Amino acid sequence: MTIDPRSPVYVAGHRGLVGSAIWRRLEAAGFTHLIGATSSELDLRDRDATFAFLAEHKPAVVVDAAARVGGILANRDHPTEFLSDNLRIQVNLMDAALAVRVPRLLFLGSSCIYPKFAEQPIKESSLLTGELEPTNDAYAIAKIAGIMQVQAVRRQYGLPWISAMPTNLYGPNDNFDLTSSHVLPALLRRFHDAVESNASEVVLWGTGTPRREFLHVDDLADASLHLLEHYDEPGPINVGVGTDLTIRELAGIVAAVVGYAGAIGTDPSKPDGTPRKLLDVSKLSALGWKPAIEIERGVAETYAWYREQLRGDV
Repeated sequence: MTIDPRSPVYVAGHRGLVGSAIWRRLEAAGFTHLIGATSSELDLRDRDATFAFLAEHKPAVVVDAAARVGGILANRDHPTEFLSDNLRIQVNLMDAALAVRVPRLLFLGSSCIYPKFAEQPIKESSLLTGELEPTNDAYAIAKIAGIMQVQAVRRQYGLPWISAMPTNLYGPNDNFDLTSSHVLPALLRRFHDAVESNASEVVLWGTGTPRREFLHVDDLADASLHLLEHYDEPGPINVGVGTDLTIRELAGIVAAVVGYAGAIGTDPSKPDGTPRKLLDVSKLSALGWKPAIEIERGVAETYAWYREQLRGDV
């Protein structure tokens, strides 16, 4: 289903890592009626305000890229907020979209919805077949609820809403705060700081052995538009690259990009999280989409963006 580029498209969370990439991709594709609101302009946790916003703009497409997100430390220490905020954002946005009968909605979740010990690579059918990783189970439950709401709307109202589950993301507009960031931007920040301070060692959180898959956010944005035009099923669809590497290997790539030549240690007293999390992307591949940005290039471009932000802060 081809989307008319003149259609009003609301990108929720358009200033964040994912939303900003989707906004850029839609602009590049010629979309001329993009709708966005910052969190100060519209708090999606406010139900009445969310309903009023959707009633005013009546988008033909909604992309839900709005969420409270964070790395393993933030998820571990603030599960209440990760559950409550994300549930409210999703429910309010989808209920408001349903009230004005938005024809097409894409809900973006996370690969953390799958069981901690799911068979690798993880197929979409693994959902709800085992226990979640406890360090981010609150966030995962919220995202699972979002998938269920998409399916419920399809079943009850027949609207062709869809949900996609991206793997670990990185890229421009990422969060580089050491207490709330995900692993890749955190490593970029830590290795950059190590170079600046002439540190002799950077110590990784955990053993360095967990395997992770990383997708550049511009690839996710491209996949999102592809899915809006080519995917129409009740179940979620995985979005990833189909290959993974250890955290230690990732650290080596980051060190090379940043120019760090010191030692790289590990701290096994810190949690590793899920041992491995590689998505089966055969369903997406069958739709004719594949990623274009390899990890080395993506890390280098992300680091260049980070350095530009640092220069802008001076």
